[in-house]
Amino acid sequence: MRAASLPRAIAEAAIVTAGVALVVAPLCASQHWLDRHFLPSFFLMRRWYVLVESAVRLALATTGVVLIWVVRPRLGRAIAQHPAGVAMLLFAAALALPASELVLSWMHPSTEWRLPPVEPLRRPDPEIGWTVIPNRIGHDDVANRVIDYAIDASGYRVRRLDEPVDFARPTVVFTGESVMAGKGLSWEESIPAQVGAMIGAQSANLAVYGYATDQSYLRLARELQRFERPVAVVSLFMTAVFGRDLDDGRPHLGSGLVLLPAVEHGRLAALSRLLVPFRREATVERGIAVTREVLGATVALAHARGATPLILVPQFNREDALEHTLRSRILDDAGLPYLFVEFDEDWRLPWDLHPNARTARAIAAAVAARLRGR
Repeated sequence: MRAASLPRAIAEAAIVTAGVALVVAPLCASQHWLDRHFLPSFFLMRRWYVLVESAVRLALATTGVVLIWVVRPRLGRAIAQHPAGVAMLLFAAALALPASELVLSWMHPSTEWRLPPVEPLRRPDPEIGWTVIPNRIGHDDVANRVIDYAIDASGYRVRRLDEPVDFARPTVVFTGESVMAGKGLSWEESIPAQVGAMIGAQSANLAVYGYATDQSYLRLARELQRFERPVAVVSLFMTAVFGRDLDDGRPHLGSGLVLLPAVEHGRLAALSRLLVPFRREATVERGIAVTREVLGATVALAHARGATPLILVPQFNREDALEHTLRSRILDDAGLPYLFVEFDEDWRLPWDLHPNARTARAIAAAVAARLRGR
């Protein structure tokens, strides 16, 4: 009897410890603490994000209580009555983690898992991470419309393949990610096309789906030298996707704009980070410093070519205190030239998270007005 009671006591003590930790953790994780470790999200409005966090905290505390008062006595009796069976169950559970890692690695043997078949299609790039596949037309069904993405031989989105960007013409160069690329919008509805039409200049759309700030800069540094008469460089920054700037699973820039190789993470670790995007404070602080440096280098690159630099900062959903702090620390503290445009409601495409044509036009009008003023 005593031989059976020792494993039971150890198991029950472990369960109580885990249960107490689950109850105490949500109490310690205040909203202020969460805001320091979970960055703003492009996919959820602030009030929904806080609601999810509150629900998770409640679920953790409830799980802790259930472990202590329900699971502990039942598992203790099971260990006392069937120690071998419980041991086998725990062993199988322990093996499930490495088995899952092997399966995921087999399904996605390279980092190309980051490039899903979403139009416009992308391909790996050893320096930037990925670029758009050039010289093709992709088709996408968005909000009950078929959107064509014509990509010229240089990898820029254009109206038609037989109308590539002319490097000899005065040009406004645009960088960024899917919002600037015009995801879900026709060419004429995209921000770069509308700005070009409003100020009477050619636009060159260098934006690529999924880019972080440093990737946009690297692509600009590679491409800007091809333009003979760049009149302006409009880059994109959004606090809602600032988390991408902290991603080290791709080639990325570090302090001093040093290009660093991708850090290989296990598939389970990458999946868990995607589901629970927890960031250490040191990681966030480093990201703020590097992003500020990258945007400063983007401005300097434009000045070096005699072009007017402008950082476009669209704010979809009302800016909250955390986003305001990030914007201030990254842009205002560095004295960078930027245009802040805020939208509170009715800004997105139906069943999609990207801005609709009306919102894109409002952004384009604000950009055109700023460029005319300069």
